[in-house]
Amino acid sequence: MPTVAQSQPDPQSQPGPQPDPQGRPDALLLMGDLVVLARQGRLITEARRRGLAPLAVVSRDTDLDRLAELRADAGHPLSGLAEVVQVPDAQVATVAPAVQPLLRRYRVRGVISVGEVFVEPVGVLADVLGLPGSGSQAALICRNKLLQRTAAPAFAPSWQTVPAEERAGFTLPAERLPAVVKPAGRFYSSGVRLVHDQEELTAALAALAPHEIALVESRVVGPEFSVEALVQGGEVLWSGVTGKESNESGGAFFTEVEHTSPAVLDEASRTALVEANREVLRRVGLKDGITHAEYRLTEDGVVLMEVAARLPGDAITFLWELATGEGVEPAMVDLALGLPTRYPEPRRRARQHFVDHPHGRLADVTADGAEVSWIVRDDRWPVLTPLAPQAPAALRGVLVGRRVGDLLDDQVDSGHRSASLIVDVPLDESVDGATKTFADQVRVVVDPHPAG
Repeated sequence: MPTVAQSQPDPQSQPGPQPDPQGRPDALLLMGDLVVLARQGRLITEARRRGLAPLAVVSRDTDLDRLAELRADAGHPLSGLAEVVQVPDAQVATVAPAVQPLLRRYRVRGVISVGEVFVEPVGVLADVLGLPGSGSQAALICRNKLLQRTAAPAFAPSWQTVPAEERAGFTLPAERLPAVVKPAGRFYSSGVRLVHDQEELTAALAALAPHEIALVESRVVGPEFSVEALVQGGEVLWSGVTGKESNESGGAFFTEVEHTSPAVLDEASRTALVEANREVLRRVGLKDGITHAEYRLTEDGVVLMEVAARLPGDAITFLWELATGEGVEPAMVDLALGLPTRYPEPRRRARQHFVDHPHGRLADVTADGAEVSWIVRDDRWPVLTPLAPQAPAALRGVLVGRRVGDLLDDQVDSGHRSASLIVDVPLDESVDGATKTFADQVRVVVDPHPAG
């Protein structure tokens, strides 16, 4: 089971900050685009609850008109945002000047990266403001798989880089195939390809942009897990292991199709993963915040796939809330503010399972006995209230990540998935059986003959 910090004083009982001499209101600065701000909307309500003005920095991937529409809806969590700044990209040199007006109007007490693209500017900004954060070093390393391999070689697969000018003629001996081609700076499995022969290897390398760092790695065999952790002052306060399944067995892709929190795992394996993650975080120099790292458990030990200095994606934070009975957002805000915090052990097991879909234009998604939430269309995630530890297994909800009319095809990466269900069971019951039962109640309806 996940390790838990020793009981800490209630952060709300700690002495609050002294009034700002300049009279600026206290604020929490969140960086992430609309899709992740909507998913983690409780960060906004949690900031408001503590008397902090929630500020947001978004990129051009966010539709400002749509965000303004949601902020005008008093019933939407995004209505709590005090101010929003849009930047053309997430480079430090772009974000740092863009936030200066906010820093003049507010006393920023904490900075949180809600999505992957802003990890580096958040780490640097927290450092220069003297605030808790991942640290500039960890932020840089956690955005680049090559640096992760270099920082923690004991946990790395066999790997090498292939410069752009050498990719057309790069070869591997037959005994080193199959292999995996990865762009070092991408995320969400984008661009990751399993190659079985030289022709596939050459094509996968050619598909990467010349400016991207191309990694060619050994194919690591073994079940995959993620380890979520809460870190303060360089010390891991809490760790949780999430089981992961991908569609790799059916082709050349590594799209995640299932998360289970906590993983169904023996104690020795769980300990090995937690301790490996603790050492990886030490090697990258992670100081404060929530982290999400992905590993494979092999016959030879734990192998690192990648480590991120941010909260996990998909519905994993929702799974941990259902499993433990508490949301992670209050602890995340504590860490950003430098307050003592804690997080409980799991008392149930929760799973997100992405359903297979027929090919065609999406027409509808229906489910028996559960609410269907169109999270992309509506920019709203459901509220999933934790159940009692021994409550019966339940289908908690269905999430649709596409819009009506979208073309459903092979699930090449995360953006090609369509619908998922959230299942919640007691710790001592089978989550596999419940998943199969409830998945049969979900139907993805398509027009099988899409125009165009």
